[in-house]
Amino acid sequence: METSLGILLPLIGTLAILHIVQAQSQQGFINLDCGLPANEPSPYREESTGLQFSSDATFIKSGKTGMIQANWMDDFLKPSTTLRYFPEGRRNCYNLKVEKGRNHLIRARFVYGNYDGLDTGPKFDMYIGPNRWITIDLERRVNGTREEILHIPTLNSLQICLVKTGMTTPLISALEIRPMANDSYSTKSGSLELFSRRYISNSSSSLRFPDDVYDRQWSSYIRSAWTPISTTSVVSNSNSYEPPKVALTTAAVPTNVSAPLTIEWTAENPDDQFYLYEHFAEIQDLQANDTREFNILLNEKLLYGPLIPSKLVLTTIFSRSPIICDGGECSLQLIRTNRSTLPPLINAFEVYRVIQLPQSATIEEDVAAVKTIEATYGLSRINWQGDPCIPQQLMWDGLNCSITDNSMPPRITTLNLSSSGLTGTIAAAIQNLTQLEKLDLSHNNLTGEVPEFLGNIKSLLVIILSGNDLNGTIPQSLQRKGVQLSYEGNTRLIPPGSPTKPQKTKVLVPIVASVASAAILIVVLVIFLVFRKKKPPTVQVVHPPSSRPAMNVTYAYSPEPSIEMKKRRFTYSEVIKMTNNFQRVVGEGGFGVVCHGTVNVSEQVAVKLLSQSSTQGYKEFKAEVDLLLRVHHTNLVSLVGYCDEGDHLALIYEFVPNGDLRQHLSGKGGKSIVSWGTRLRIAAEAAQGLEYLHIGCTPPMVHRDVKTTNILLDQHYKAKLADFGLSRSFPVGGESHVSTVIAGTPGYLDPEYYHTSRLGEKSDVYSFGIVLLEMITNQPVIDRNRGKSHITQWVGSELNGGDIAKIMDPKLNGDYDSRSAWRALELAMSCADPTSAKRPTMSHVVVELKECLVSENSKRNMSRGMDSLSSPEVSMIFDSGMIPRAR
Repeated sequence: METSLGILLPLIGTLAILHIVQAQSQQGFINLDCGLPANEPSPYREESTGLQFSSDATFIKSGKTGMIQANWMDDFLKPSTTLRYFPEGRRNCYNLKVEKGRNHLIRARFVYGNYDGLDTGPKFDMYIGPNRWITIDLERRVNGTREEILHIPTLNSLQICLVKTGMTTPLISALEIRPMANDSYSTKSGSLELFSRRYISNSSSSLRFPDDVYDRQWSSYIRSAWTPISTTSVVSNSNSYEPPKVALTTAAVPTNVSAPLTIEWTAENPDDQFYLYEHFAEIQDLQANDTREFNILLNEKLLYGPLIPSKLVLTTIFSRSPIICDGGECSLQLIRTNRSTLPPLINAFEVYRVIQLPQSATIEEDVAAVKTIEATYGLSRINWQGDPCIPQQLMWDGLNCSITDNSMPPRITTLNLSSSGLTGTIAAAIQNLTQLEKLDLSHNNLTGEVPEFLGNIKSLLVIILSGNDLNGTIPQSLQRKGVQLSYEGNTRLIPPGSPTKPQKTKVLVPIVASVASAAILIVVLVIFLVFRKKKPPTVQVVHPPSSRPAMNVTYAYSPEPSIEMKKRRFTYSEVIKMTNNFQRVVGEGGFGVVCHGTVNVSEQVAVKLLSQSSTQGYKEFKAEVDLLLRVHHTNLVSLVGYCDEGDHLALIYEFVPNGDLRQHLSGKGGKSIVSWGTRLRIAAEAAQGLEYLHIGCTPPMVHRDVKTTNILLDQHYKAKLADFGLSRSFPVGGESHVSTVIAGTPGYLDPEYYHTSRLGEKSDVYSFGIVLLEMITNQPVIDRNRGKSHITQWVGSELNGGDIAKIMDPKLNGDYDSRSAWRALELAMSCADPTSAKRPTMSHVVVELKECLVSENSKRNMSRGMDSLSSPEVSMIFDSGMIPRAR
């Protein structure tokens, strides 16, 4: 009887012949020698198989080439002697043309061979499209490794990606793709990762192309309790699986003819699912009264039987459904029936583990559109590789996507190419992003007219075209209700509905406007002088001489008007009233004291007063006001208003009730010690605030004083970056740094900036790295009583011991996931690298911290159960929606 396995009857004829012809001609095969030097011939013939291997250079746009060291050359042949490694970017991907809906064998080879002289094998992840396939660990597998999977692509393109997961550099030696027969290796779900593929023989040789028409690799296998048998006759192998004919000429039977023939293996995970494929052919000459008949059992449960193998003709038994072995221990047994005179035999077998790759790729039309846009503008972004939307932590810069569930393809909803050096007209391919909600093309060199098709994208609600050189009339279709359109700075652009008049009229309008403006100015001046004359001298305020700049001076590179024209300006008497005469002091810093206050009856505020003895002055006051009135982000403290009255300067902020991060690390002032999960979330949120300053502002900003006392926590422990008095902006034009007087806090100060006075965004990254080390260790940044006084030196010395417990804050009592802790520590040390060029960007930091938090959440979910998902300590809610850019 038959249960969960089914028999595949022989398939003989032209179809099988066609398969062989196609495969032996290598039709559809992709053979890439990764890192093949430019001075070597391509393609070349690989010696053992005769396969034609080519350079991988045209299949990937990143990476560098290398070669294993000379003392490794004797152990490897081409294509495993060369490699491509990826020191830049988080994800690097091969783009391959395949046949949608057809099963493909994908095989990748990895040999480290100490190519870099560091003698440290890398560890990284491999992805197929948007799904993680496997982790490659070449530190453990020092002689290299080969990974293989049977996968059905859902598109006519296939992306194989290497993803950096730690401090080591991903590499690959060879990549091979083979189209398989359409009706072979079917599964109910998932792809098939090779677990074992053996042919039964006492030979030491392995088999592949041309013996195997699909270039599967077969290793020989025999057990001491078996007796090998063979034939010189040809065995027909013409079914859809077509194992090598030479593999079917050998087999084995149990030496004890009454004993079962047993094959055993152990699953890496007890829940692993397997598919089995067993190949049988009778290769012995049987006597008239001989019978070979046996049943197939797995862990003593009948899978199929009885089976009588056909003489010199292949029979393949394969599983229709995935199989799970109790406790992960699998035992396949072939047991002769009572009427069989001969023991069971087997010629070859294959075992595959089910790999679920559930995440749908971004919808094909969106991917094609954004790639066309990339080509149109000649963009070259290292992270624009792989799926644009998935996984979320690797989403392309400048994109946002709607991601519902694994089964639904993500859609691109935001395209932000601001300040990307774009030239030419607005790309027509944008109209193919039919779910686009926000488009930002500001601060480029775009010319031509605003296209009508933007108005036809019904989902498009925010369009930012500022700072280009567009001309013509804005289409009426963009004036529909709900659309926010920004186009300032395009001097030749005519708003919709504006009359287009002859040049004479255009000249007249400025003249009339100038005359009218002059007349208004004269009237205002007369009124001012009259009122000033009538004004009683007792209410005049005489300002003492000072170096304060005039109030109409705007911030450097800012197109904004003076601060009086901004948000609410409070009088000093209002400040006194809102603070109840400065009754409650909640903090003190270099600026002065900070008092609690209330505005609008119930809104709590923090009032920061500039004292006469303050080390900061009007310049810092003006800088902070100007910055906070231009920016808005959920992880930046927001400004309610300010007071600028004589010598009375004050900043009125939203009140952040839980104090600063330093207090919650030390436990001072009765503050609670925050958990590791909460620390990771706070770090990620603070990093998001810095990322916004660096890439979300126009011009970009550098905070210059990132430290734990400047990270405040609200009632939900959400992080808010504060104290922008030392912040500086960059001039627009691509400069990566500005020269400035050194400012900041000792210990957190970027050493490169300190020595060169060249301030850059990576200066904030260094300071954030020190903050992250504080959060991990709860050690002082500078401690003269330590053998290594600076925290980076102390952590560096402790790292040599390899014990994370000696580095982590003892107040955590070991309650943390070691993987997330190690990853955060590696990130912190990378941020605090003395050389700015080696530091990551804040965008990369945000991605890494979110992944650390995912790891920590997974640990807590396993230990606490699913209820922990609602815990505020491991909340994964980040404000990633549309936020207004600073102008």
